[in-house]
Amino acid sequence: MAASSYDLVVVGGGPGGYVAAIRASQLGFKTAVVEREHMGGICLNWGCIPTKALLRISEINHLLHDLDKYGFSAKEVSFDTAKIVKYSRDTAKKLTSGVQHLMKKNKIDVIDGHAKLAGKGKLSVEKDGKHVQDLTAQHIILATGARARTLPNVEPDGDVVWTYKEAMVPKKMPKSLLVIGSGAIGMEFASFYNDMGVDVTVVEVMDRVLPVEDPEISDFARKSFEKKGITIHTGAKVTGVETGKNGARATVETGKGETQTLDVENVVLAVGIVGNSENIGLENTGVQVEKNHIVVDEWQRTGEPGVYAIGDVVGPPWLAHKASHEGVTCVEKIAGVNDVHPVDTENVPACTYCRPQVASVGLTEEGAKARGHSVKVGRFPYQANGKALALGEAEGMVKTVFDEATGALLGAHMIGAEVTELIQGYGIARTLESTETELMHTIFPHPTLSEMMHESVLDAFGRPIHV
Repeated sequence: MAASSYDLVVVGGGPGGYVAAIRASQLGFKTAVVEREHMGGICLNWGCIPTKALLRISEINHLLHDLDKYGFSAKEVSFDTAKIVKYSRDTAKKLTSGVQHLMKKNKIDVIDGHAKLAGKGKLSVEKDGKHVQDLTAQHIILATGARARTLPNVEPDGDVVWTYKEAMVPKKMPKSLLVIGSGAIGMEFASFYNDMGVDVTVVEVMDRVLPVEDPEISDFARKSFEKKGITIHTGAKVTGVETGKNGARATVETGKGETQTLDVENVVLAVGIVGNSENIGLENTGVQVEKNHIVVDEWQRTGEPGVYAIGDVVGPPWLAHKASHEGVTCVEKIAGVNDVHPVDTENVPACTYCRPQVASVGLTEEGAKARGHSVKVGRFPYQANGKALALGEAEGMVKTVFDEATGALLGAHMIGAEVTELIQGYGIARTLESTETELMHTIFPHPTLSEMMHESVLDAFGRPIHV
């Protein structure tokens, strides 16, 4: 049995929790992680990683049916759904075992069970309803993550109506699918199933798909999705779903006040997530919860001394890399590390791995203007980039937003092939507080997709070369 007294205990072994534990160990803290299911959390096991494996497979399927463009031909192209699921699950398992190795390497105790606060500096751990162990720690970090949000009139049953979990492990590929919600999760599943030949319909209550993105990018994305055959209803809501032997019948109320019925084999609920703030002993503590999310200050401290919270349980943006960064920041502040800075959520890149990919960092054009900035905006199309043409991926654009007076990069918004890899360049620029001058003077290699980032900056200041 693991020890019972620690300097720091992390509740939850996801990308926020295990990273926080590693940094704590590096800083000399005697550290433990309590995890009730699997190390790596939702991200490694049922989120970021296995979905990217699925999207890679659907990209291959798309290319196999578009071979003529590249001078190839193939007959009777087919796929095995069970093998597709296995590839995705095997990919997740490899990383989960890697995290377990990191725990051993950093001499971090991993305790299997469900932890609850049980008094000042105390935790009680249970497994399958039975008490396992009591722990004490000077510092406790809650990294309990989140779960899929449901709708009162659309309850997932694991058979016809799916959450993200069931959507990742289909027993067979459905002929038709309704996706409720068009955020990152919804559009990734819509893209995957569409590229696998499924008839996909998306219903979004907001007035546009990918509603947190820059409206210009959202509009571009919608046109691209619809061109690929995805049916999209915005400003609409699903008011009910009836399930039967042959699938589901959904009632959709459109933005025009009309009601439609839609028959599909399966439904995917992708309407956001809810923080796991229940049943972790927050009662009778100073920890505050608002809308299922734990309230923290800039250093991730809760209202209870010695208790901190990071990641999805504290609210948006609900991203693994944000959780990891919060974990490091939280631990370094506890340890008194010099030059530690609070997490600036506006410097957290957002990535959606649909086809075409979408990525962004910082303020949208609308958001910048709303804050009183006079802006300069640059754009550059994929179709004017040599590498994009060579790849056969000429659909997309790069958009940059600058403050007119200072030249500060306020935001960057991209859609197209590999933008989820490119966006970190603008992330570094914002972290370094770069202006247009530094970006213009940076030499971008040719031929690369990254040249479009340079051209977009040039365009914002009336100096584009290749358009």
